[in-house]
Amino acid sequence: MGKWFRAAALALIAPLMLAGCLFMPGKFESTMNVRADRSFTFTYKGEVLAVDLAGMTGQMFAGLAAMGDKKEGEEGADTAPKGPSAEDVAKQDADNRELAAKLSKEPGYNKVEYRGNNVFYVDFSTSGTLTHSFVYPYNQDAGMVLPWVAIELRGKDMVRVKTPGFAKQDSSATGGMSSPEESKTDGVFTLTTDAEVVSQNNEEGGTKAGGVTTIRWTLTPATEDAPTAVLRVKSL
Repeated sequence: MGKWFRAAALALIAPLMLAGCLFMPGKFESTMNVRADRSFTFTYKGEVLAVDLAGMTGQMFAGLAAMGDKKEGEEGADTAPKGPSAEDVAKQDADNRELAAKLSKEPGYNKVEYRGNNVFYVDFSTSGTLTHSFVYPYNQDAGMVLPWVAIELRGKDMVRVKTPGFAKQDSSATGGMSSPEESKTDGVFTLTTDAEVVSQNNEEGGTKAGGVTTIRWTLTPATEDAPTAVLRVKSL
């Protein structure tokens, strides 16, 4: 029974262990400027929080395995997952400092600083032309594979700006599992554009001055709808 239970538990959590780390926004300010000619500029300044999925799921597996080893009706010892050891914390800090050093050399990262307790400070900015989609953050080597911000090309003359990482994550974003840690999102996302705004989901709407529309979303852990807007731009 114990061996079967351990095998079943491992099968359930193995996909999460492979994910490595999950990165979440903390306190931040982010801007996106999309021009009608398809040029754009994106910035993110603020906290990035790292969640060690491998460590969390490993602790979970140890607890489940211990439960599986218990005989029916046996009281046994407390099998609740235990927190990381001092050695684990030191290793995670070392890995995070190494990650910060690597990211600081990547294009767009003006500053990357590890501040301890799995918290980074990031100053990122980039500009380009929307002849292709754009996502942030995305870095396979660093394990950043679940983008918070995306611009998708929609047909020949429209783009959709969406920020799924700035709102509550649905289960599809994490392989059918809910987020392992409560959101600490505390930020503002501002979209400015001189393009036609076809649709957007800010209940307060936007403001327009000098031919430029500004839409500002205030984001908290309770935010359910990811900031989204569809814009009509120069045709390809």
